[in-house]
Amino acid sequence: MSKSMRNDVRTLAYVLRRTNYGEADRILNLITPEGKFSVIAKGVRKEKSKLAGGVEMFSLIDANIHLGKGELGIITSAKMLKYYSAILKDFSKMEFAALVLKKINIAAENSDTNELFKIIDEVFAALDRNENILVIQAWFWFNLSKALGNQINLYRDVLGEKLVENLRYSWDGAEEALRAREGGEIDADSIKIMRLMVATDLSVVLRVRGIEKKISPILRIAEANAKN
Repeated sequence: MSKSMRNDVRTLAYVLRRTNYGEADRILNLITPEGKFSVIAKGVRKEKSKLAGGVEMFSLIDANIHLGKGELGIITSAKMLKYYSAILKDFSKMEFAALVLKKINIAAENSDTNELFKIIDEVFAALDRNENILVIQAWFWFNLSKALGNQINLYRDVLGEKLVENLRYSWDGAEEALRAREGGEIDADSIKIMRLMVATDLSVVLRVRGIEKKISPILRIAEANAKN
C-alpha cells in the first residue's frame, strides 16, 4: 500500500521491531498482509496505556493505523488476537523467532509482504504447538529464499542434468546447486521433502512420516541457500 495514501487502515499485523522513542512512545515496524508499516505508538510505555497489551512481540494483533502526511503512521488501537506464549518458554524457540522477525523486517522492503506475513503466521503457530524446530527452520529458510527470488533448483543439478532417484547428491556451495556424489547425504526422499517444503504449507510438511531422520542435511542446504 502506498505510503502517500492518507486514510485509516485496519489490519492484522505482527510487530517486527520496536524502538523506544521519547519519554513514553515507541516506533514499531509492522508486517501486515497489506504491506509493511512504520508507526508510532503514542504513550505505549505509560503504565495505564491501552495500547501496551496489544503490541507485544510474538503476537498476532488486530491494529488500526492512521496514515497521515509523514513517514510514520499512528497506531490508534491494537487488540491482541493470539499470543504465542510457548515461544517465550524455550530459549531456542525465542532466539529463532527473533531471527525470523529480523529477516522478515529486511525482506519486507523488497518482497511480497503478504507472502512474508504468511511465513511468520505458519512459523509462529508451529513453534507454539511444539513441533520439530529443525523442520520449522528448514521450511522457513526455503520459503524466505523463495520470497526473495532465490529459490533453490530442486529439479536439475550443477551440470543442468535432471535429478534422478537412483543417485545421491550433496550441496555445492560454490555453484549454489546440488551435485551428484557417491555417498551424498541427499537421496530421492530428501529431494521430495525439499520440493514439498517450497510448494506447500508448513503444517502439511510437518505431517510427513520420517521427516526427522532426513532433516539435518536438508536444514544445512536451506540455510546455505538462504545466505547466498
